[in-house]
Amino acid sequence: MPINNFGQKHPSTEEQQKVDDALSIIEAVLLQLSTNLSDEERQRFGSINEQNKLFANKIMDYAIVSPNLRSPDVDWVAFEADYNTRKFADTRLLRIENIAKMMSNLKIVHDYDNYQDSLTDYNYTKYKSGTNTPGFTEKAKEIGQFFAKPTKLKTEANTDSIPPTE
Repeated sequence: MPINNFGQKHPSTEEQQKVDDALSIIEAVLLQLSTNLSDEERQRFGSINEQNKLFANKIMDYAIVSPNLRSPDVDWVAFEADYNTRKFADTRLLRIENIAKMMSNLKIVHDYDNYQDSLTDYNYTKYKSGTNTPGFTEKAKEIGQFFAKPTKLKTEANTDSIPPTE
């Protein structure tokens, strides 16, 4: 027997509005800060892997602890700003990924509930259709298309790939 009403928590209209408002604020702020990269640019510039991030972190550590060892060819104000922005974005991405997972889980349990209840309604519809109750035969026929089994037809394309027997 399927679990019914797995997702029993439903966001109120007010809660939904709060989420939408918060997302709108985030989008508006990021629209001012974010650069729109092409796929090629994302590939080219996004190549800093974990090892390279550790390298940049170590350079920042040295810049703070031993400023006398800094290269004069580096704009250290810009370097520190980039470093802080990268750290900010990285930690917020983790939070956003967690939020995305929570939203996905919310959707999954309610998708599951909708599907299970839909199956229950379809079974009831098929039962009522068998009793010739007006409207149910048409409903069963309309909904039944979602459960139709595909038929395999032999076509010339399928038989062309079969090697001839000798």
